[in-house]
Amino acid sequence: MTPAELVSHAAASGVNVLALTDHDTTAGFTDALQAARQHHGFVMVPGIELSVTWNRQTVHIVGLGIDPDDPGLQAGLDRIMEFRQWRAEEIGRRLANSGIENAYQHAKALSSGKLISRTHFGRHLVAIGKAKDMRDVFRHYLVAGKPGHVAGEWATLEEGVGWIHAAGGQAVIAHPARYRMTRTKLRKLIGEFREYGGEAIEVVSGSHSKDDIFTMARHAADFGLLASAGSDFHSPEQTWISMGRLPQMPTGCTPVWSTWE
Repeated sequence: MTPAELVSHAAASGVNVLALTDHDTTAGFTDALQAARQHHGFVMVPGIELSVTWNRQTVHIVGLGIDPDDPGLQAGLDRIMEFRQWRAEEIGRRLANSGIENAYQHAKALSSGKLISRTHFGRHLVAIGKAKDMRDVFRHYLVAGKPGHVAGEWATLEEGVGWIHAAGGQAVIAHPARYRMTRTKLRKLIGEFREYGGEAIEVVSGSHSKDDIFTMARHAADFGLLASAGSDFHSPEQTWISMGRLPQMPTGCTPVWSTWE
């Protein structure tokens, strides 16, 4: 969806506070903010979802309330975007080697041409009948050991949190239950994140179960972190994630937005 379409969809879904947290780019915020002004009482929060590499694993760190034009942040994003471009081309090459020709060209056509993500490859693979849906795509083509998998080489955790802070934002560990870490490993990640100045952990997420929510609430309390909530909405194709339909924050959590003016 375009930023304007996203804002309209959010408003129609009953959302009145929307953080635009695109992966590794802030390019859509100006258009989203302009669209938000057409909806009375609608608040746009400038954000980012940074890709970082921690302990040889990709982790996403959300930044909330950032300055989208901060030079230090943009320099870091430029570095990540260079890798993203190479990765997209490499995914195309690997899929071609497995008999799926021109996947890169089709993925690029489905994108804005600036950021080609695995989702764009996924949409193409579903369209040509190689998979029944996005989950099927990732399961059979884009995870470790599958034909189109390319390991991430992102920012470090310290860099990611630092870029967000330099841009005046709050750092949040996104959808922590999705990483399939052991409890010990996840708590190590949270501990290091806190040492670098991270402020919050996403307790309520569109990809978290009820058990996940209460587990993450416990981790937030143990580490003295604020609690965030977000749909993790990417597109209407992801029917298991609905905007404006998130569960309530568990009792005892201090919401990240409680610190906002």
